[in-house]
Amino acid sequence: MKITSTALPEVLILEPRVFEDSRGFFFEAFNRRTWASAGIDSEFVQDNQSSSKRNVLRGLHYQIRQPQGKLVRAIQGEIFDVAVDIRKSSPTFGKSVHVTLSADNRKMLWIPAGFAHGFLVLSDSAEVLYKTTDFYAPEHERTLLWNDPQLAISWPSTAAPVLSDKDRVGLTLDRAELFG
Repeated sequence: MKITSTALPEVLILEPRVFEDSRGFFFEAFNRRTWASAGIDSEFVQDNQSSSKRNVLRGLHYQIRQPQGKLVRAIQGEIFDVAVDIRKSSPTFGKSVHVTLSADNRKMLWIPAGFAHGFLVLSDSAEVLYKTTDFYAPEHERTLLWNDPQLAISWPSTAAPVLSDKDRVGLTLDRAELFG
């Protein structure tokens, strides 16, 4: 497993070692010992999978209580995946990183608790699978506005994103409930 730091040091890009031959491929998507030796000792409690069409934008989501670390990967299609540091005491507060995740590149993104997360579908469709370190708690879920000028995220599509009602009315960074 190749692990690469991003501009937000706690957010990591993971590239598994892939074994391919004429039959197909195999790789370890998660191995607790490998992760622990890299300094990531998290226990996952829930797996989530979504299917979305081109230009669907999901996010930027987080849970203010029961915060979730997430291991995200695209198992079909391609997404522009984003993590935003929303820890007010962090030197990288308000900064974001993005990475393209696809079924072809097999990259994964580790987003620890304390970050908002979202993605935009770049392909005709995409299926995203992510493991979480805490259970979903809708009463604690919050949404940052995906196009908040303070965040200055350069989403790669010029088409209007397809948004849920909750994502359409997300709060700006200066109005949102954040981590200390």
